[in-house]
Order: sequence, then structure tokens, then C-alpha cells
Amino acid sequence: MLRLFRWLTRITTGLVMLAIAATFLLYWFFSRSVPDYNEDLRVTGLSAPVQIVRDNANVPHIFGETDSDVYYGLGLAHAQDRLWQILLLRRTAQGRLSELFGQRTVSTDRLLRRLDLYPLAVRSVAAQDDYTMSALRSYAAGVNAWLREVNEGARGRGAPEFWLFEPNIALWQPADSLAIGKLMALNLTENIQREVLRANMSRILPDARLADILPDTPGAAVAALPEYASLFDAPLPAFANLEPAPHDPLSPVKARGLAGASNAWAATPARSAAGSTLLANDPHLELTAPSIWYLARLELETGGVIGGTFPGAPVVLVGRSDALGWGLTNSYADDQDVYIEKVNPDNSEQVLAPDGWKTLRSRQSIININDADPIRLTLRWSDNGPILEGKQFGLSAITPAGHVASVAWTALSDTDTSLQSLLKIMRAQNIDEALVAGEDFVATSQNLTVVDRENVAMKVIGALPRRAARHQTQGRMPSPGWLPENHWQGMMSYAANPEIRPTDGGIVGNTNNKIIDRPFPLHVSFEWGDTQRVQRWQRLMQTREVHTRESFIEAQLDTVSVTARTLLPLVARDLWFTGEAAAEGTIERQRRRALDLLAEWNGEMNEHLPEPLIYAAWMRALQDRLIRDEIGPFSADFQRPEPVFLERVFRDIDGASAWCDVIQSAPVETCSDLSRLALDDAILWIEERYGPALESLRWGDAHEATHDHTVLGDVGWISWLVNIRQSTSGGDQTLQRAMTRGNGPDPFQNVHGAGYRGVYDFADPDSSVFIISTGQSGHPLSRHYDDLGELWRRGEYIPMTLNPDLARAGAVGITTLTPAN
Repeated sequence: MLRLFRWLTRITTGLVMLAIAATFLLYWFFSRSVPDYNEDLRVTGLSAPVQIVRDNANVPHIFGETDSDVYYGLGLAHAQDRLWQILLLRRTAQGRLSELFGQRTVSTDRLLRRLDLYPLAVRSVAAQDDYTMSALRSYAAGVNAWLREVNEGARGRGAPEFWLFEPNIALWQPADSLAIGKLMALNLTENIQREVLRANMSRILPDARLADILPDTPGAAVAALPEYASLFDAPLPAFANLEPAPHDPLSPVKARGLAGASNAWAATPARSAAGSTLLANDPHLELTAPSIWYLARLELETGGVIGGTFPGAPVVLVGRSDALGWGLTNSYADDQDVYIEKVNPDNSEQVLAPDGWKTLRSRQSIININDADPIRLTLRWSDNGPILEGKQFGLSAITPAGHVASVAWTALSDTDTSLQSLLKIMRAQNIDEALVAGEDFVATSQNLTVVDRENVAMKVIGALPRRAARHQTQGRMPSPGWLPENHWQGMMSYAANPEIRPTDGGIVGNTNNKIIDRPFPLHVSFEWGDTQRVQRWQRLMQTREVHTRESFIEAQLDTVSVTARTLLPLVARDLWFTGEAAAEGTIERQRRRALDLLAEWNGEMNEHLPEPLIYAAWMRALQDRLIRDEIGPFSADFQRPEPVFLERVFRDIDGASAWCDVIQSAPVETCSDLSRLALDDAILWIEERYGPALESLRWGDAHEATHDHTVLGDVGWISWLVNIRQSTSGGDQTLQRAMTRGNGPDPFQNVHGAGYRGVYDFADPDSSVFIISTGQSGHPLSRHYDDLGELWRRGEYIPMTLNPDLARAGAVGITTLTPAN
């Protein structure tokens, strides 16, 4: 027995030692790709030496004798820190994910091939001016210089992910950067989803109720649209045949409500305490690890610029120079239209055009799939745009038999000069130069907020389609593609894009709210990204006569929900302080506790409070009870509370209280009945998930920010290494926007927010500040993988200085690039 015990001990010890050795071996292999920032590298393609000084937050400050050399340095820095990220973005744009991930990403590849984004980017290279081409070539050379270092210098394949996936990497090309720009345009738009949803809702709801659940942004009324089914002779598919596709984190197409959003506001010297302009900007995108954003400073011939870049592109998208500050917010312009094309019953390669049957343009494409046979696709285009598959965007539900769907989109341009525009804005020396530069921007449309030391302006940049006044659906729903009145009539002139310069008020800003009310067809959009945050922003701007950097930061981090302050008095008006005493442990007693807590709450969505969780769960349960019997399976498209809808119902605007009656039941339910039942639903859900002690709940426990790795984020123990989770404040409609997931077992997780924040003070430019949501490195073993994340969570910032001495002070490393020749 003793002998057996000894052998078991030896075997166990051996296995433990083997596991420890294997762990150290894996760590050694993976850590080889963590770059050493104190290096002297001899590289090809430079005209003179370049220095990359990484300050104590690992923000690279890049110094060179020419702009081309500086862009070279940025390409190398991006590749050092985010190699996997930029190569995955390129592969996504090319529609080649399935070569790595197999069947999982076939549907994404099929969509990207049909949209043809990468070939369009290749053709757009010829449209760039000389400066942009120089920047693109130099940036590509910088990326490729690091790829050569990886291949020749035993640097762990460049990123730990390449130990798990195919490490063969093609050299970076100028078109790759343009393709990433088009991919981000796809990420920022959701017009197709909106058109399909409106078409579906119009089939099951009367006009009055459609106006409740999909309301126009408050403002001038819009003329009624035709019933969708009446536009076509052929019958539409039955809803029972619908099979919604699951969302994949690798897909660039986001669910409704999770496309781009943002905040930006600026003050003139008259409204600034220090006597110069102020600008705050926080673009809202999907939270990922690493962040979509990467901070960098470029020392160009026109002066230094610093701010947020996208790895893969040679430009500071948002930031400041000594002369200028600029920010971007999504304009929500209606720059996509879905068309239903009638197929020739005698020739499936033809669709009906205004002048008769017309043959589709076509091209063959092959998708190679890991561990499966390749798929051959026939890509087709009508005059309106690429033909999409019915299972993409749920188009099969609104496409009649004998028809196919196509899409027109401003980003489907082979002369796309958006990057050229951004490079010009980045180098502009005053507002007028920046606004002129905006004319080259194509897609997806943005609001450019820009300040110099004396002036402030905001302008919509990006191509806006010109539609005919006779357009059948005004671009709000899919329309027959064979009728000339539904076709785009070119683009509006850039001069017609809205432009705002503050007058007496001295402040201009945008929270994705409605910025102009022009009648169709001169409109920008019918549906905007915000009707709530703007109310809080207006109050914060108007409560001070003058503003400071600190007051702009305070507004950027504000977590008070105007929506909660508006809805709670309406939803709970018949429940406050009513009812008799109830026994401990009953739902009535818990309901009273919840109402007592909410009665004293000021609407602040603070992570440490219980009230935000009770409120959020209540509104979610209430909306579900209101809509489920009317729209059935489509209720899955409305899993986040829609504030305007709930307010319409409880104010009974145009008879909207009809939603409160449950159709399937004999009694006529009131809105108070559903409000009480929904609160009980919410309490039961909270008790099952967090326990019965309502007073000890924390919003932050449910509202964790999920910075997940797009590929490894759901892979067993690896997820604990690569994912970053943080308790956070804010909510769907707060200025510190922290959009909730809306579905699944954790519907209140924070999945979409301000991955970049910047506040620029031109009274003292070097006192400007910025931050990103994770860290600069994309390597999980780097100390810079998440070092900025905790600052971001707490609402703190790092200095945004162009002073080279401050950058060098406490630098984590200086990389010197020397021409090999």
C-alpha cells in the first residue's frame, strides 16, 4: 500500500511539474510577440531616421523629417501593437474569414463578397490625390517592415493568435486601408435593418400603431407611406417561414441600435471661461478587447496632431493639432435604399428596368472554407446595386416570389476619397480649410464638429442621395427597383449639406439628435439616433454662462437619465404610495419596496445604486408585455425599451394606450394594470438573478462593460485572459452612453459606448485630455493591454500633449527606425 502511495505521489508530482513546464513554455512562445519598445531597427523604405517615443501610457509620438516617414512610423507602431486586429479587419473586408474560422463565418463572407467592398477599395486607389497615395504607400511600408521583423526576428509570429490560426500573411497594400474605411462604414449604418423592419411592421400594424412603435423623430409630421404589400403584384412570404440568423461577433453588421453613435459639443470663446474654444467628443462604437481605437501623435510638416486612430489607416480620425480640434458623430443620414427587383421568369439573369428586361452584371467568386469544401458564388448587380441573398438582413420576409433584393449605398463607390478628406481635415489650419476638406468625404455620413482658436462650426460631411419627390416609399421601406421614380438621382451638392455656426448661444453640439428639419426629398433622415441625451445636454450647457474643460468633462461623464425622470412619473402614477400593508416575503411587499426606492431616485444611473437595475428591468418587462401580443416574434427586435413609444402609450398620444389591452384576453386591461404586472415580472427576474434584497442591488453588477476578444472571447479559460469586464455607470439614454445588450441571460451588459473620449481646450492646448477603453496593446500578456481601461471606467483621462519633452519624460521606450541603405 505504501509503495502504491509513493508511486501515485511521484506520478502526481510529475504531472504537476509537466503542467508547470507546459505553462512556462506556452508563456515563452506567446510572450515573444510582446514588442520591445527600446529598439534600433534598420528598415527599408525610409528617407531619413524616424523616432517613435512611447510616453508612459504607451501612446506613440512619431517624429520624422517628412510626412511620408511619419506615416511609415505609424504603420509600424500599429503593426507592433495591433497586428492581429488590422489583419483580421482586412480579412473581414475581403470576405475571407472562413479560411480561418470555417463554417462559423460563411454567412459573413457571403455578404462581404456580394457587397464587393474590397474590389471597390482597390479601384478607389486611383482616385486618391498624391499626398494620400504617399501616405498610404508609406503606411503600408511601415506595416510590412514589422512583418519582415516578425518573419526574420523570431518575434512569436507577431501576435499570440497566430499560434492558433494560419500565420501566412500577405504584405499590406494601400487598398487595404481604404477597405477598412469601407468596413467601418458598414459597421456604422443600420438603414437596411430599419427599412426591412418598417416593411414587416407595416404588414401587421395599422398606420397609427406603426407610428407608435416606429415613431418619427419628434418634429414636423411626415406624409403617410403606402402599405408595403400594395407595392407588388406577387404575394409576400408568410412570417412563419422566417429563420433569424444568430449574430456573430466577427460580423461587421450590427443589430439595430448598436451601429455608430457619438457625442460632440463645442463652445466659442464667449462661452469659455478661459477665453478660447472648447471641444468634447466621444464616438460610440462596440466595446472590444483591444479597443477599436488607438491613440497616437504624428509630427507632420504642418505641425503636430494627436488623437484617436483606427489601426489599419494612416490618419488621426478625431483629435487636435495646435491650430484645430475636430470630432465626429454619426449623422444618421439615410444613405442606403433597398430595392426589390423583378426577375424575368424566362431568364433568371435579367431583372426589369425602366426600359425593359436588363441582364445583370455578374462575376464568379470562390470562398475557401477551413475543413470544408469551397463555395462558388455568382455575384450579381443590377443598376441599383448588388443583389443580396434573402437570408441576409431578413430580406426573404419582404421579398415577393419571383423577385430579389438589391441595395444602393453611398459606400459602394469605386472613387471613394473619404480617407483623403480625413487627411486634409487633420492637416487643416482653420475651420474654413477643414470644412472645404469635408467635401471629399463619401461614406458613411458624419457630423464634423470643428474648432480653431476663435471659431466653432458643425457640418454634415458625406454623400447624401438625391431622391425624386415621387419616390414611392421616400427611402423608408424597400421599393420596386424597376420604377424610375424610385431610383437615386445622383447626390446632393456638398453646399446643401447642413452647416451650423453658433450665433448668440455660442455653443454647438450633437448627440445623434435631429439637426435639421427639411422636407423630403431635401431631408437628411427621418430617423435619428437620439431623442433623449440631447435633452440632458441642453440642460447642462444652459446651466452655466461659461464653460471650462472640467465642465465639458462633467457633461461627457454625466449619467443622469432624462428618460427615467420622464417615464417613471407616467408609468407609476397609479402605483405610487398606494396599496395596503403586505406580509414579508410577498410580491406585494417587494413591489412596495421597489416603488419606495424609485420614488426617492433622481434618475442617476450610478453603478453602485439599486434603482437603475429596478427601473431598467421594469421598463424592459413593460415593453415586452405591451408589444408581444401585437407583433409576436418581431418583439425580439424591440428588446431595449423605446422611450418615445412608452411615452406615447402612457400619455395616450393618438390612441396609443390601445397597446395596453391584451388582445388574447377577454377583460380590457389598462396601462396601470400592465405597469403593475410588469413591475412584478421585473422583481421576480431580479430575485432569481440577484436575490430578494432590493436595497443591496448594484446596477454595475448587471451593467458590466464587456470588452470581449472577437475571436477568443468565448473560448473556455482563454476568455478569462483576453476579455476585460468592468462595472460601469450610465445607460442607453445617458450622455455617458453605455448601451445594453438587450437580449440573452445578461440583457443589461454594457456592450456599446465611448471607446474614445477627448476634451480639447484651446486656451491651453497641452491641458487637453483623452482616453480609450482598454489599452494600447492588443497582446493579452502586455501590461498595456488593459492599463487605460480602469482609468476609462472611473472617468479619468491622460494628458494629450504635443510637447515632445513631456512625451519623452517617463517614456516606456524609444524605437529608432534607420534607413537600411
